Order: sequence, then C-alpha cells, then structure tokens
Amino acid sequence: MIQQGNCNMRLEGKTVVMTAAGAGIGRASALAMAREGATVYAADIDAGALDSLAAEHAGIRPVTLDVTDAAAIGAFAAETPTPDVLFNCAGWVHDGTLLEATDADWDRSFAVNIRGMARMTEAFLPGMIGAGGGSIINMASVVSSITGAASRCAYGATKGAVMGLTKSIATDYIRDRIRCNAICPGTVLTPSLQDRMAARGDYDAAYQAMLDRQPLREMTHPEDIAPMVVYLASDESRVTTGQFFVVDGGWTI
Repeated sequence: MIQQGNCNMRLEGKTVVMTAAGAGIGRASALAMAREGATVYAADIDAGALDSLAAEHAGIRPVTLDVTDAAAIGAFAAETPTPDVLFNCAGWVHDGTLLEATDADWDRSFAVNIRGMARMTEAFLPGMIGAGGGSIINMASVVSSITGAASRCAYGATKGAVMGLTKSIATDYIRDRIRCNAICPGTVLTPSLQDRMAARGDYDAAYQAMLDRQPLREMTHPEDIAPMVVYLASDESRVTTGQFFVVDGGWTI
C-alpha cells in the first residue's frame, strides 16, 4: 500500500514494455517513463528510429517489432522480462470514408489497431498476473465511441474496439490486480499527422483546419500526452482501471 503523504510518480525499478516507441506519442512517452526511472523495452517497426531513441536515454532498450507478426510478438515476450507496465501504443490511421475503405484498408486497420494490441496483451498478461499485477495502457482516440471525424471510418471503428477491449481486460483481470486503461487523444501533431496533412496537397490549409477544431487554439503535441502515460504507469493510479482518459484540447467538450 502507498502511505498517505508519500505518493509520487516515480517509476524507479519498474519495467515497461511498449510498442510504437519510435515516433510521436510513443517516443515522447518512452523518454518520459525512462526519465522517471523505468527500464523501457521500446518496440517499433522502424529500427532507425529506435537507434536514435536509445541514444537519448540509457533506460531505453530498443526492440524491432512488427505488431502484426504473431510469431515475432511471441519471441519478443519470451526474451523480455515480465513488465510492470504494458503500453500498447501502435496504431495506423486510414484516411477515408466507408465507401473509400477497401478490404485491405479494413484488414490493416484491425491488424494494427486491435489485433496487434490483443496479441501483445495475450503474450505478456500471464507473466504480469504471475508477478502479482500491473498496468496495461491502451492507445485509443476520441475518434471512437466518443465522437466522429471526417474520413476516419475504419480508424474510428477500430479505436472503438480498443475501448471495448480495455473494458473487457479491466473486468476480467481485476482480481489479479491487473489495471487496464485507455488514453483517448484528439488531434496530436505527430509525424504521422504531418505526413497526412502534406499528402492533401496544401499543408498550411490542412494544418489550419486541424487547429480550427481545437477550442484552446493551440495544437496538442506528443509531449502533452506523455504525462498521462506516466500517471497510468505509476502507482499514483493504482486504484484506477477500466477508464478512458481524454486529452484533446477541448475538442469534445
């Protein structure tokens, strides 16, 4: 038990396993948790991005991983210490409406956004239960059951599924002291978003359109999401489970 008056958000001695650590929210979160004292097994499909990440902090352990590869996930879990924290951050954004989403788009959306998350959890959950519990953090989005966004049909559907998965894990394993929560960002200025805005042909106009839907009139950055990740990874959130944490600059007020 944490004694009253002795709470902090330090992650000293904790082991973190996370996906999509190479860029954006994942990268900012990996560094934030390492700076709080955690050893972070930082997985990403981009080996080059991981190399530069590991160079920034000695607490980072880079692992190249494709979350759609079930065998690779199994091998990763077999070679990695049981984590205190599992952060399922990997995701993919399909830009299109229902009529514009192909079967391949749907397959990739579910493979990355929900099946990869479930497989990662399946791989590490037994060890976490055996160790007496831990925190699972899933990356959802306000574009889900919370609100809709133009041209985000497959993405919104899969992020809604993430929220259902989060509730399910939280319910099924609460007696094992497994906490499972989801973070629901709004518009975050990640490299992925910048690429999608550039692909529209007029980056400045696309950026302004994104900014206009932010009531705070400022763009959210990955570093704005990382403190919530640290909180959910820490013992400060030890009685918090099955919840969705919206960090969206006021978009969904």
